[in-house]
This record gives sequence, structure tokens and C-alpha cells, in this order.
Amino acid sequence: MNYDELAEVLFPEITTSREDIENMFPDRNLPEGAKVTRIGPSPTGFVHLGNLYNAIIGERLAHQSNGVFYLRIEDTDNKREVEGAVDTVINAMKYFNVEFDEGAVSDGDNGNYGPYRQRQRKNIYQTFAKWLTTQGKTYPCFLTEEELTAIREKQIADKLDIGIYGEFAEKNRNLTIDEIKAKIAAGEPWVLRYKGIKTDEYISVDDAIRGKLEMPRNFLDFVMLKSDGIPTYHFAHVVDDHLMKSTHVIRGEEWISSLPIHVELFNALGWKLPIYCHTATLMKIDGNSKRKLSKRKDPELALAYYQEEGISQDAVWEFLLTVLNSNYEEWRIENPTKDYLEFEYSLDKMSNSGCLVDLDKLHDVSKNVIARMDADTVYEKWHEWCVEYNKSFAELIEKYKDRTLGALRIGRGGEKPRRDLVNWKQACEFMKFYYDELFVVEDDMNEQSDPETIKAFFNKYMEMYDHSFDQSEWFGMVKQITEELGFAVRPKDFKKNPDMYKGSIVQTTNMLRIALTGRSNAPDVWEVSQVLGEDIVRERISKWC
Repeated sequence: MNYDELAEVLFPEITTSREDIENMFPDRNLPEGAKVTRIGPSPTGFVHLGNLYNAIIGERLAHQSNGVFYLRIEDTDNKREVEGAVDTVINAMKYFNVEFDEGAVSDGDNGNYGPYRQRQRKNIYQTFAKWLTTQGKTYPCFLTEEELTAIREKQIADKLDIGIYGEFAEKNRNLTIDEIKAKIAAGEPWVLRYKGIKTDEYISVDDAIRGKLEMPRNFLDFVMLKSDGIPTYHFAHVVDDHLMKSTHVIRGEEWISSLPIHVELFNALGWKLPIYCHTATLMKIDGNSKRKLSKRKDPELALAYYQEEGISQDAVWEFLLTVLNSNYEEWRIENPTKDYLEFEYSLDKMSNSGCLVDLDKLHDVSKNVIARMDADTVYEKWHEWCVEYNKSFAELIEKYKDRTLGALRIGRGGEKPRRDLVNWKQACEFMKFYYDELFVVEDDMNEQSDPETIKAFFNKYMEMYDHSFDQSEWFGMVKQITEELGFAVRPKDFKKNPDMYKGSIVQTTNMLRIALTGRSNAPDVWEVSQVLGEDIVRERISKWC
């Protein structure tokens, strides 16, 4: 077989050489040790937590080393592409504060190593495919879907390895140049396959997360170019990561089985292998066991879930950092006021077993993140979310901005700031009692005492209430009323002698909380009263007199 002639038959329109393409992508001018990383999502319209998980790894590796982090759209599977999906990816990453130095943007590309959409790089891939053909390493395969199905069924029945190799490849491997020309002239579709080699050799790859991986060398005649001339992921990522100068390839562990194919291609093209980082699968507890997060079963797999729930971007980052590095929580305790981007992320601290996505843990992290924010920051971020997802509440907190800020300042700051806000969606529910338009009594007042005593308590409260009282004076008033009505001022006295009292000050302050907030579990009553203002306080209390 004259392989130069075969290359011309298969790629008559490709006039660029391998050297031409290489010259278009010179080495990057970066400091020593700088890392070049990327994410390469497919534009399917579904952006998931794994995309963000890997993006954070790539972003941290690159930016901690003064390197480059870029976005590449891997759109080689045209059947799965959804209209508008590229913008969905870009907007999701922007929402979660993932900053790219270059790559695909909404209206094109940003950077000197593009195009950053793989379908726009067809000529580049075919140039290297043509070169590999001249080296006798590829061949056109004309197997039909029916033939492929029959081969697969036979292999399953005979318990053989699945794929095209050996006897299953001979028919197309052995075609003459004239036979190939005739088939192409007749319009028969073909794919370009790489010639695998049956051998006992093993490959060895040093994975940055998992250590040394040893596997049998590739023997399959895998597809490099599909019938439309667009490459498979296997070929495309090898070409792109070489030309774009990726130093580290971060991807899920499901790609480990494909390593022999990728090593084969890098070696055949004479290129240096990047450092592979195969991340652990995202898991959750289901009953008594762990399982992989499912697109169908688990809404928390979709990034849209976190946006719709109003979970702060910072909280999602911090939660994922706790999942990614085992020492992050210890660092956060030692550095409570530092920005999480100051944490030195390390591949060495990553788990190579399933990473647990625990929503309870996420909510706890989120409470801490919001607790560290000042009132103005909470208002700004909460309002931004409300504008998108709860417009009526956005209008309410705009209308009562001073009252809202006053409410947000309660218990904020100090060594133990309040932790009652979980996310922006929950904040709307938790904070609604500050607004008459939404105020409802949720808890049962009668659980605190009998109706006659409740009425007597609030009558006395209204008689003695002075909105100008400071917190100490106010509490002195509450204790006096509590004692006069036969409740224990000290809860431990009631606990010691329950028959001597109607209850304790816990019940009387709960009455006030229910009257003013609708709930027995609420922030400090005096501070809430100061935020609500005297008119609202008197109006709400008077309903119980």
C-alpha cells in the first residue's frame, strides 16, 4: 500500500502540513512551573456539579501557579448538542465565579490558541489524521451499522473483547487502494480507524491523583474520525491538549479505561503526554450505601439546582474545597476571615475514591459562609438572587431596605455570629415576619400557656412597654411580668420545682416571639422589636390582649 497516495485519496482538500499547524501554536511564554489547564464540557444543555468540581481543580492549579485556565467546548458529538448550550455553560461558570483566562465566549473566542470549539478545528484534526495515514497507522473503515451490530453480538456470545480488532478488522484493513477509491466513488460512508497492535506490552502512566496506573497497551482499531470528518473525543483531545499546551488534564475516572488509546496517539504523534488527573466520582448516601449521583434521580447534580435554591456561590466553592482537599476544613478553622482563594489547593490531598456530596454538610458550610458576611453583603447577594428567582420579595426588601438591613445586622459579627440563614431561598421564608405583607403566626401560642394567662401577660406587657427602653431595661420589665404572673424567672427553678410555677421565662419570651415573629424560634426579641418599630410592635401585641 502506498500510504502517501492513500492519504491524498482520503484527504484531498487538506493542503496544510503538520509543521504548518504546529507553527500556529507556539509555546506559551509562562513562568517556570506554571500550569495550563482547561475544562472541556459538551454542549448538551446540562451543566452538572462535576463540571464545576473539575473547573475548580483546573482554576486553582493554573492560577496558583501563574498559569492559564481556559474553556474549550467539546462539541464533536453533533447529535447531542442543544441550541444555546454553549451560553448555558459560559453563564453557569460565570455565575459560580469561575474565571477563564481564555477560551470560548458567547460571541466567539478569547485567546490565541483557538478556535476553542472543536467543530471549528476540523482542518487541524484532519491535517494530523492525514499525516498519521502517511505513516501507515490508519485506514478507512466501511463497516455498516448492521455489520458492526453483528460483530458486537458475536463478541458478546463468544465472551470476547468488544471492538474492532484482529479478525474483525481484516476485511477493511486489507482493502487495496483501488477498492478504497471505488467505495468512496460509490458514496459509501467511512470512518478513519487507528491500527491497534496486539501485544503483551503494558503502558505506565503517572496519574497526579492516583499514582502509577499500569494497563495493557491498546489493541483496538478505534475510530479517530467519524463519517462526517469530525474527530472522536479520543483524537480531538490529544490534538487540542498538545496544541493548546495543556500541562494537566483533569477529568473523571470513567476515562481511565481509555488511557491506552490516548497514550497510543500521543506516542504515534511524537508528543509529550500531559499529566493526567483522574478525579473521583461524585457520590451520595442512599440508604445504607453510597451510589453515583444520577441525573435522573438527584436534582443536586445539576448546577441549576444550586442557583434555584439560592445557595451562595461562595458556599458551593467552600463545600467543594472541603470535598477536594482533606485539610481545607482545618485551614478554614485556623483562618476564619481569609478568602477561600488564599487556601493552597493540592492534588496530593485529593481522594481517589468516591467523593461524597452531602447536602446537610453543604447547608452547614453555607450557614458559616453567610454568617461571615456583613449585613450589606448579605443584602446585596440576597437581593440579586431575589431579582432573578423571587421578584415579589425583591420588591419588598427594596421597599423596606433600612428595615431589612437592620434585621440582617441582628446577631451579625462577633465570635459567634448568627447561623440562621442557610441560603437565599430559605432567607425569604425565615425573614418574612419583618414585613406585614407576609407576616403570619405559624406556631401555636397555646402551647406556651393557657389563654387567660396569655391574655394577662400581653395586657401587662402593653401597659409597661416603652420602646425607648434599652435591652437591659426591657429585659427587666419582662422578668417583672414573668414573676408577677407566676412563672419562674430562672428556668432551672421551674425545672427543680415545676409544681410551684406556671412555667418559666422561656414560655413568656416564647409568647413574645410568636406574637412578633409568628414563631417561637426567632432572633432576640428586643432587637427584633427595634427593627420592626414601635407601631408594628404595638399592633402585633395588641391582637393578643
